Amino acid sequence: MLEAPEAAWYSPRFTAASAYPGPLKGATMFAGRTGRAFPAILVLVPALALGGCSIKKMALKGMAGTFAQSGKVYASDDDPELIRDATPFALKTIETLLADLPEHRGLLLSACQGFTQYGYAFVQVDAAYVEEEDWEEAERLRDRALRLYLRALDYGLRGLELDYPGISETLRTDPETAVREAKAEHIDMLFWTGASWGAAISLGKDRPDILADLPAVSALMTRCLELDETYGRGAVHEVLVSLEALPANMGGSLDRARAHFARALELNEGKRVGTYVTLAESVSIQTQDREEFASLLGRALEIDPYAEPEARLQNLVARKRAEFLLEHADDYFLEGAPEDEESQ
Repeated sequence: MLEAPEAAWYSPRFTAASAYPGPLKGATMFAGRTGRAFPAILVLVPALALGGCSIKKMALKGMAGTFAQSGKVYASDDDPELIRDATPFALKTIETLLADLPEHRGLLLSACQGFTQYGYAFVQVDAAYVEEEDWEEAERLRDRALRLYLRALDYGLRGLELDYPGISETLRTDPETAVREAKAEHIDMLFWTGASWGAAISLGKDRPDILADLPAVSALMTRCLELDETYGRGAVHEVLVSLEALPANMGGSLDRARAHFARALELNEGKRVGTYVTLAESVSIQTQDREEFASLLGRALEIDPYAEPEARLQNLVARKRAEFLLEHADDYFLEGAPEDEESQ
């Protein structure tokens, strides 16, 4: 799983009370000359009428700022099914706000991040769970996940275009040049654009138009590594584990994949379940090293998912994946397959 940076899960700090003025927030009161209190909302009504579009824009920006904030509300939740049900509403609200504020950087980032994480945790992973019983449903889910990733990618590229005009096209034609001037202040958008793009490629391997963009993903992640290799407590390194697990003729290297895995563990202090799952899926299955596969997933399951509140949700999601992989290990390994890693 693609691990999220600090405040791991896309998390709008939103409640009904924070979205509306007046009584819902405790009915702020003013006192008139008589000393009698009356709700502040009665004072705001004339101002709203006089302010017109400017007041509407201010209100929208206020809500947008609230939704765009990454927090720990979702990340620390211990009920993945609750988050599964809640996230679509939040994402559609963000899209509604973007219709009026199309250049709001925070909303574009939240949309890119949110659709990527939702597509993986609650759509793509579900495809694997139902595949054995219902192949057609699994294919439908994978197709939906791909569309969610491409949707996320569109928001990420829109966000980058605000600071680097023309980058969407240049990433496809000359990716190294495209990211050369990217700054550390934009690392969130760089990372999530790359993550969504990479996720799309993982499901679009039969689509040459998508697979051809692999160099863009590599360039984005390499630039993130150059700007801050500690970002997200190893998030960039974990993505690079998957990229380096590609065949040698596509630029991959198992040695580099393992090096990124080791560094990710250092940065997250071995507290992220997904780090172990990533190496097990990307490298151990490829090399048919069942002993390593079982060892990695066993270590993953030893992690207390509740020990690190800001990573609780992602650890619970990754833990479920680790359990599934162990239970279905026979599906990934051939009897008598060599366990020695083949050089690439």
